[in-house]
Amino acid sequence: MALEIYWTKRADKKFDKIIEYLLNEWDENVAKAFIKKVYDFLDILTDFPKIGTIENKGKGIRGFTIVKQINVFYRISGNRIILLNFFNNRQNPKKKRF
Repeated sequence: MALEIYWTKRADKKFDKIIEYLLNEWDENVAKAFIKKVYDFLDILTDFPKIGTIENKGKGIRGFTIVKQINVFYRISGNRIILLNFFNNRQNPKKKRF
């Protein structure tokens, strides 16, 4: 049974910022490729929600590397997968916010 994807405001804003950065610093093709990777991952995630590694066992937070620079963090709640945040791996790891 496929689960439903829910985007938090933080995840939505961070995703938009990443796309904006890619459009400004690279080009439309790079941005489109990243968007495709994210949505391909989300398609897989709905069928295999435990694909990500456990990042915070107590809170049930999992993470997955979309591209080597960007991780996505999520948790499973009932029949929903809640996308919590996208994280640029070049940042200080202490800045991770779930």
